[in-house]
Amino acid sequence: CAVIFTRLATRDLHKPISILFCNLAVSDLFTSFSGFWISMLFITNPDITIFGSQVMLAPYSLYTTSILSTIYNLVSIGVERYLAVAKSMRTRFRVGRSHSMAVVFISWVLAFFLGCLPLMGWNCLQAERSISVLYSPFCVDYLVFITLPNVVLAFLVPLFTYLRIIIILRKRKLRMQACGQATSTYKSAETQVARTSISIWLLALVSYSPFLAGVIFDATNQRCHIDLYPGVYIFRNCTAMLVTITCLGNPLLYTLRLKELGAKLKTLRCLSANRVRACTI
Repeated sequence: CAVIFTRLATRDLHKPISILFCNLAVSDLFTSFSGFWISMLFITNPDITIFGSQVMLAPYSLYTTSILSTIYNLVSIGVERYLAVAKSMRTRFRVGRSHSMAVVFISWVLAFFLGCLPLMGWNCLQAERSISVLYSPFCVDYLVFITLPNVVLAFLVPLFTYLRIIIILRKRKLRMQACGQATSTYKSAETQVARTSISIWLLALVSYSPFLAGVIFDATNQRCHIDLYPGVYIFRNCTAMLVTITCLGNPLLYTLRLKELGAKLKTLRCLSANRVRACTI
């Protein structure tokens, strides 16, 4: 909420990256709200969160939608940052406000469609054979279908984009050194991007790996709910806490460093443009 209100108050939403940051805050807000909803259901009636019920379909679907939206936002931010750094070298594509709005719209449509599939009928309220033990009444095949590709997406795409940013900055620094020019700005930007990207990737790894492990356990498990109580459900609650930590960590990693990182990238683009003009002359 603080991120959203700050963006609206400063009227900074005309920048493409600011739109993505604000949308990420909205996704985190939805994740927190749906997690609170599930927690209240657990407090009032713990059995329905363990053995499953029609009541759990809506909060679980909202929870899935918000997590998917967060993943798509993280991927979009990584791609936008890569294009912001790489465009001054060889690509002419520039991310505009319309592109960011389109990405936000597509990510929410895709997240709502995939997250609400259980509400459309892909659930195990009637069929007990493939019911999820951790997230009843979701089906195991639905959880595998949703989790595996999206978690892999959350791990690999940001890793690739931020590694490419670091490599580009390293190459530019070497070229500046070869020309006998100062490289302090490149070195500072390279260090900052490296620290931020490693933190982003580790946060995603720590947050979503236990959830992925739980889904894999759910798919390979053959025992019933009562045999796994309470240890497995304590693990499930811990995975939910890690997802919440992601919602708290995203503003710290992205928003609070946005102005400084944007200034670094702007300086790099100016240096690159000056170098191109000097070589032309």
